Amino acid sequence: MAAKKPAKSPNVSKDELLGYYREMLLIRRFEEKAGQLYGMGLIGGFCHLYIGQEAVVVGLEATSQEGDQRITSYRDHGHMLACGMDPNGVMAELTGREGGYSKGKGGSMHMFSKEKEFYGGHGIVGAQVPLGAGLAFANKYRGNDNVSFTYFGDGSANQGQVYETFNMAALWKLPVVFVIENNQYAMGTAQKRSTSSPAIYTRGEAFGIPGESVDGMDVLAVKAAGEKATAHCRAGKGPYILEVMTYRYRGHSMSDPAKYRTREEVQKMREERDPIEGVRQMLLTGNHATEDDLKAIDKDIKAVVNEAAEFSKESPEPALDELYTDIYAEAV
Repeated sequence: MAAKKPAKSPNVSKDELLGYYREMLLIRRFEEKAGQLYGMGLIGGFCHLYIGQEAVVVGLEATSQEGDQRITSYRDHGHMLACGMDPNGVMAELTGREGGYSKGKGGSMHMFSKEKEFYGGHGIVGAQVPLGAGLAFANKYRGNDNVSFTYFGDGSANQGQVYETFNMAALWKLPVVFVIENNQYAMGTAQKRSTSSPAIYTRGEAFGIPGESVDGMDVLAVKAAGEKATAHCRAGKGPYILEVMTYRYRGHSMSDPAKYRTREEVQKMREERDPIEGVRQMLLTGNHATEDDLKAIDKDIKAVVNEAAEFSKESPEPALDELYTDIYAEAV
């Protein structure tokens, strides 16, 4: 069954479509490889894959400008790749190697890149939301027109600090786009069992924060909503909430067998709503690319991902003086 097509014909160029296809495919192939390395014991601790949700970050990054920041939760590899972080450095961090972005000390959930304005990767549920507002405060204080993209999930949306942050962001009119990546399951609990309001974005109404729900399996719909949200923030009108309805194909983490949903449910989403397949069909039906063209792109991306895997294996483990520093000795 072919992927569902966007409701109306989009005004998008061939190069844009190919770019979105390539970026989403990079995230998927990278995550598939990360899953393999985890199974081989090369990635330790927790590992949360982004497979199925690729259109969210790719669509929103298409609306960003230089200087914009992004911060997210523990399901963060896709965000790193979408903002241009090097796959080699990301994979090396996953395997705890010196060549990683945090020199092997952060692992899957805690890596950063000041160069790409990526501020984590945070393991504590909802902890990144007030930090994202802090980034937005810095933008306002400096008088620039940059925006903080602050990502969190439908499970995090029930955390108290989220609403404290909403209040402060609205009060100070901070330029922050709150992105709720609603993949319909907070760990193993379906949204309808954990959340009293069916539309989470409407919770911003109590604080005067506008928002909307968007189809997170359609990269063009996400981009259009992102353009509206960022324009609102850059104009000095304060925060905006985007509830992006998406779906993860894998379990909450690599250790989750995901028995709380049926195989039929997951397969239906894969067959009818897959974000990459949707763009693939647009490229083919619009005569923007041939099957051979797309196979060549996939081959190139697999080479990039395989190189990242090899780099992560060859990179040395962190030196002992990198892992442990005697702060007292340094002070005296």
